[in-house]
Amino acid sequence: MNNHRILRGPLVSFLNDPGEGDTPAPGSVLHHDDGAIWIENGKIRAVADYREIASILPADIEVVDYSDKLMMPGFIDSHVHYVQLDIMASYGRQLLDWLNDYTFPEECRFAERSHAENVAEAFLDEQLRVGTTTAQVFCTSHPVSVDTFFAAAKRRGLRMLAGKVMMDRNAPDALTDTAESGLRDTQRLISDWHGKDRLGYTLTPRFAPTSTPAQLDATGGILRNAPDLHLQTHLSENQGEIDWVAELFPDCTDYLEVYERYDLVGPRSTFAHGIHLTQPMRNRLAAAGANIAFCPTSNLFLGSGLFDRLACRDAGLNISIASDVGGGTDLSGLATLKAAYQVGQLLGQPLTAWQGFYRLTLGNARALHLDSRIGSFREGGEADIAVLDPHATPLLSRRSERTRNLTEQLFALMMLGDDRTIYATWANGECLHQRDIA
Repeated sequence: MNNHRILRGPLVSFLNDPGEGDTPAPGSVLHHDDGAIWIENGKIRAVADYREIASILPADIEVVDYSDKLMMPGFIDSHVHYVQLDIMASYGRQLLDWLNDYTFPEECRFAERSHAENVAEAFLDEQLRVGTTTAQVFCTSHPVSVDTFFAAAKRRGLRMLAGKVMMDRNAPDALTDTAESGLRDTQRLISDWHGKDRLGYTLTPRFAPTSTPAQLDATGGILRNAPDLHLQTHLSENQGEIDWVAELFPDCTDYLEVYERYDLVGPRSTFAHGIHLTQPMRNRLAAAGANIAFCPTSNLFLGSGLFDRLACRDAGLNISIASDVGGGTDLSGLATLKAAYQVGQLLGQPLTAWQGFYRLTLGNARALHLDSRIGSFREGGEADIAVLDPHATPLLSRRSERTRNLTEQLFALMMLGDDRTIYATWANGECLHQRDIA
């Protein structure tokens, strides 16, 4: 029996990049004040004005009424460490001290399956609570941290990318692998999980300082032979990190060349942060089709610097947006957009709500090469939906009542919204989170 239902209410989805203007580029936004999303077996059968589609609906179809809410495609987080959930809000250090003081000791705990299972379940519950239905996720160097994460995501029917951290030097013995064991573990995990249901594997060398040339070369070999895999790592987040890379790889002219040398820079490569890039580095990344994950809450919390979004855009470089966590301060995509706006203000390049919500949905899907499946409301797409409540809090409600148009409403949601703003989250056509309204 077909599983049909209609979600009815206001909806917004992007068809293309809306541009940097105060009003979106023509043809870039789909908006219905009284919209209908027809879901059939986890996919979107149709998206239309409800009045246009009502006459052809089955008489007994379930209609879920979101008439006073706002439906958007499920949010996408392009870079997040699920294993750092429990060290969020640890007193500030800059990057390298923060790794040694908090991150590495915490990640050692993931050798235990029970701990990995507990955190994976809590992390995915939090993701759904903030409207995020897809993420590209760092696990730890323990294969069990990947197995437990993918198993938890599979049970929920989520589209997720994740991978085992590969690092064979400059980390505690309890966390390091070897070039050989890292390769062996990764190949097994790819075989077990990649392409199963809605899951995908992303190769995950932590960053250049924690991988030997042999490990980076082995990772590049996997990627060359399996171009449908993703790759994620870090790049130019902190000046101390950059100086360290220069010491470890003295024959490379810059940080990016380390990754280029081992064939790690390609259209499915995500480089987190990218704060301290030169324009030639941005141009090289753009030519390769790679993307930079902008992590504004993390960049502010760790004092790493201000990301020059427009310099990347001028180079034609793909930009995605991400929470990072635990260096970041919030899993919420709305909080990420708020911080991105504030970073932009300091650089004289404020982020519009149109550009922000585009990045959080279709823009991130495109950066991750998932836009044929998620990121927008379209016929045949996967039914991942975030339902936002413009009246979730008294203050947001007051501001929403004064908004004169959709532009103002979206900006109010971006600046005043938080986890309470997510009324419901749907993934693969099923409601997996419903806000407690008691």
